[in-house]
Amino acid sequence: MKIIQITDLHIELKEEAPFGIDVIKNFQDILHTVQELKPDHLVVSGDLCYREGEEAIYRWCKKHLDQCGIPYDVIAGNHDDSTLMAKTFALEHLLNDGELYFTKKIGKYPIIFLDTALRQHSDNQLKWLRRQLHQANQEVVIFMHHPPIHSSVPFMDNNHALKDMDAVQAIFFEHPHPVNVFCGHYHVEKTVRLRNIMLQITPSCFFQIDHYEENFKVDHHRIALREIIIEQQQLLSRVHYLPGNTPGLE
Repeated sequence: MKIIQITDLHIELKEEAPFGIDVIKNFQDILHTVQELKPDHLVVSGDLCYREGEEAIYRWCKKHLDQCGIPYDVIAGNHDDSTLMAKTFALEHLLNDGELYFTKKIGKYPIIFLDTALRQHSDNQLKWLRRQLHQANQEVVIFMHHPPIHSSVPFMDNNHALKDMDAVQAIFFEHPHPVNVFCGHYHVEKTVRLRNIMLQITPSCFFQIDHYEENFKVDHHRIALREIIIEQQQLLSRVHYLPGNTPGLE
């Protein structure tokens, strides 16, 4: 089974090139590559919108995702509105007090999708997560927007980290099997292991952030997607980079 993850689209329909970047062309290029890779499933792991959740942006994204012809799921990031997203993508049945979290069997594998739009989880979502892990009783795959581990990216760790990281880690640590987490948010490519958690941060479809600077600094403008292959007891993952579109910076 092959899953493609894309994240941090930051689509803006009003400005031609936020930060001098053609985010529309970036998204179109990424979707073209997704189609070439022929995955079984596509996951869009948050921050579909540039600044804040907008129904028009979700409608535009849905139109292009539907045209791909590939089954997909979307989850919310901190620049999204979970309720608007659920309404536009016909996922209102999965809303729980304004949070969009759920499990889905993709192929033979149960996948857990979390909502971190508020940079934290409600108590109900955390209780639900604990139940899902208990019921799984096996190695699991989780998609969420925010990394649940500090990842040695100073600007993001210090300013934009998950607020309830300790609570989430405690639930993951209780699970007696590996927990494979795929996320975005940090605009970097990174792999971090902490006890039974294997975290893989996927680069953005917007721009990438410098790994080392305390203050905000763009590292480069290449965009990326992650290819995840799950076969029997083996999980493989790699990142594909594409040139970004930066007409405002030329």
